[in-house]
Amino acid sequence: MANRTAPAALELTHVLYDANSHVSLALALVTLSPILLMASYAALAVVTRDLLVINMWAGQLACEGFNWVLKRLVKQERPVESLGSGYGFPSSHSQYMGYFASFLALHLFFRHRFVSSGYKALDRLFRAAMYAGLLAWAGIVCYSRLHLTYHTRTQIAWGAGVGVAFGTLVYGTMELLPARFPRSVFGRVRTALLAHPLATWLRIKDGWAVWQDGGREAEWLEWRARWEKQNGLVAKTRTE
Repeated sequence: MANRTAPAALELTHVLYDANSHVSLALALVTLSPILLMASYAALAVVTRDLLVINMWAGQLACEGFNWVLKRLVKQERPVESLGSGYGFPSSHSQYMGYFASFLALHLFFRHRFVSSGYKALDRLFRAAMYAGLLAWAGIVCYSRLHLTYHTRTQIAWGAGVGVAFGTLVYGTMELLPARFPRSVFGRVRTALLAHPLATWLRIKDGWAVWQDGGREAEWLEWRARWEKQNGLVAKTRTE
């Protein structure tokens, strides 16, 4: 008989946790959230065709590639008690969430504006909740890597730091600078990309260049008007 190699575990989704601890189980589920985010990137890119989403996704992939390079340059092992394989510095999960949280937080701060509820205090509270939610999500994912003994504190801290720096760099060069300085090199490249026949064919757009909310409110109003007309609600309202 031919020699058979031992089966290998797919580390991407393979998480070991303490079966006697509900906290450990919860953290094992949270630590998988970056994988779900990658699927969300793909879905949003296809549905919205917005350049912001495509740039954010491309930057996230580049950040993952940078993590792969760093691990093979530093070659630092995981904690002694860890059952994970491969090098541990820096933590890829922490770097992933650092990028995601920083890129999105910068976009919410500099460009995105939610539709007002009519109450300034409520609007500010909602925006603060968004920032707090992003920070909490990223923080819990980072902590899960420590709790599940996949990384040391240093590996997690460096991973998060590299992710934040990478996310800030990508957002600044690919989104903020083109928006603030449209005549700069970054702005001209962005304009050229959007004006390219391929972008036209794929229906790629830059929603935040036209609307403060990326076009969500305008899209909803258009849908609402057509829906009411289709269902005869406009005529009924006028009659009443």
